[in-house]
Amino acid sequence: MATTTQVKRPKKAVSPKASQKKTGGKVDEMSSPKGHGKDVYERWFRDMYLMRKFEERCGQLYIQQKFGGFCHLYIGQEAILAGISEAIRPTDRMVTAYRDHAHPLSLGTDPKFVMAELYGRKTGTSKGKGGSMHMFDKERNLFGGHGIVGGQIGLGAGIAFADKYRKEDHVTLCFFGDGAARQGILHETFNMAMTWKLPVIFILENNKYAMGTSVERTSNVTDLQMLGASYHMPSEAVDGMSPEDVCAAVKRAADRARAGDGPTLLDVHTYRYKGHSMSDPMKYRTKDELAEYKEKDPILHVRKTILENGWKSEDDLKAVEKAVKAQVEEAIVFAEESPYPEAHELYEDVYKTEDYPFVKD
Repeated sequence: MATTTQVKRPKKAVSPKASQKKTGGKVDEMSSPKGHGKDVYERWFRDMYLMRKFEERCGQLYIQQKFGGFCHLYIGQEAILAGISEAIRPTDRMVTAYRDHAHPLSLGTDPKFVMAELYGRKTGTSKGKGGSMHMFDKERNLFGGHGIVGGQIGLGAGIAFADKYRKEDHVTLCFFGDGAARQGILHETFNMAMTWKLPVIFILENNKYAMGTSVERTSNVTDLQMLGASYHMPSEAVDGMSPEDVCAAVKRAADRARAGDGPTLLDVHTYRYKGHSMSDPMKYRTKDELAEYKEKDPILHVRKTILENGWKSEDDLKAVEKAVKAQVEEAIVFAEESPYPEAHELYEDVYKTEDYPFVKD
């Protein structure tokens, strides 16, 4: 029986300064059991709370028909992006699927531009032309959310190939879900990525359901880290409700990629508290199942860690929550007051006209 190749943990702990110099990440004094201190946990709390409140308001605004199209919420999965933020460099690349509102927020994109994109306004991250499923931020190396199921898997390898070809020391994080893992493009991409040792981390956001179909109903292979086995791709399962575990796993994979040893598959076990999209009644799962995962809520875990270590008081955290809620409300006002794209903009950003002389102004 084939088994996965595991990424080995470092034998020596890296000092905070050495780690910061090597990764470009935000590392502070290590005082917690898993090597993260006060600043990291406070950042995690604020970032995850922002993702949660932004998405909750998106759900309410969608019901109020403030914007249209499809809308897929990230509520419950915030620990993945929080953990990743401490393990990568600002110059690393990111590409994902259509559940993508939280990705730019985790990278530092101002929430008002993300909200404006949802509203279809010209101040949005894609000038109002992409909407919920197509968030991009060139300055932060976010190569977009993509609506074609699994389509971004090949794009992730392509971005990594370009960096390797140019001898640039970047790592690409390519996100996809357990449903997209059943697409044929995954196998073609895994084969090429391992053959060419591309610096890409495949992050399988395994929230247990492809729309409303459970992992168990889509394949006899339910341990999804096994998907990398036939390509000898280092693979491991990760607790996606723990930002600490996500951070450690991504750091190992990023170090391996930068060393020229190629890709890693991370089967990140997470859970979405809401439906696949806003039109999903969630009849395929029980209330008990949902309650079980909510007991593992990553925001509550980080909040508890901060309080138990005496890094912040209850009043301090409530002040953070108040500030985040106000920021989200300001983003809504900005979006609603922003103009729609003008008619002529329909023909802009489609072709680079100097390369396509047949496209007329």
